[in-house]
Amino acid sequence: MTLLAIETSCDETSAAVVRDGRILSNVVASQTAIHAEYGGVVPELATREHLRNLMPVTRQALREAGVTTSELDAVAVTRGPGLPNALLAGLKAAEALAFSLRKPILGIHHHEAHLYSAWILTDPSRSDFSQFESSVSLIVSGGHTLLVLVEDVLRHRVLGSTLDDAAGECFDKTGKLMGLAYPAGPEMDRLAAAGNPRAYKFPRPMMNEPNDDFSFSGLKTSVRYFLEKHPALPDDPQALRDLCASVQAAIVEVLVAKTVRAARRLGRRCVTASGGVACNSALRGQLATACRQAGLSLRLSDRKFSTDNAAMIGILAERKWRAGLGEISVDAEIEPGWPL
Repeated sequence: MTLLAIETSCDETSAAVVRDGRILSNVVASQTAIHAEYGGVVPELATREHLRNLMPVTRQALREAGVTTSELDAVAVTRGPGLPNALLAGLKAAEALAFSLRKPILGIHHHEAHLYSAWILTDPSRSDFSQFESSVSLIVSGGHTLLVLVEDVLRHRVLGSTLDDAAGECFDKTGKLMGLAYPAGPEMDRLAAAGNPRAYKFPRPMMNEPNDDFSFSGLKTSVRYFLEKHPALPDDPQALRDLCASVQAAIVEVLVAKTVRAARRLGRRCVTASGGVACNSALRGQLATACRQAGLSLRLSDRKFSTDNAAMIGILAERKWRAGLGEISVDAEIEPGWPL
């Protein structure tokens, strides 16, 4: 089957064409430069940009795939969770297209798409579920941090989630306190590479708690108080690198420890990690080391498919369609708080 997928849950407008598990195109229009001025995503601006970008991005995805709308068998779209008006822009555009083509439309859960994005190969760009095995999966980004037990494809349950700030949110907010530009996470990763992760001691929230939940608000507060006592520290280039490395170490250590511990407790031999923060080099490296030491296999979502993109929406939609799941009506509404 051939389907067009649309993603507009936050500040990336994306469209992709997927055919029989193969990604024919995946176009992403980022709004980072627009929101950087405000230090975070402004929902009204995000929605405006989605409306501006949806048509050209969709046309480009079809053109790159060499597919016309008449060749589509279905349309897929992110239904939630996400920013309400941003979701609305993509959903209504997808519904209009599906209605005009008299084709089915599939409403896809954004976090669920991230969950299975670890099974997308980059070269060639296609899904690879042939080696699928039950796993404990970490979904980690700016808006969510989830630990999920995946029993089989399309069969999973949430083990734990963040009680307050997500890991990516902690990266961005602590980076902002240091004076880094939005989004601070990638810049902190770059600076931390030349820093000492043991230079400054910060708490590892809930790392030793007997559950699978996360909390990063306390770490953010600790960094704020530290900077109030050392206001000139970010002006020293090496001290800033050390600070980035120390904060990053605190976040990553919690994520790695709780993920590996859950896998061992539940007797799973595979761990996956996906979402925007899965691009972080320290997380990727330390998770690989911890899994190797624990005798666990590891699948990391490719950086290309870690941040928000329509390809992961399309891959999951195709799996759901073949399983008789996911179809919605052309007048369905968004699900901004849709639980996984």
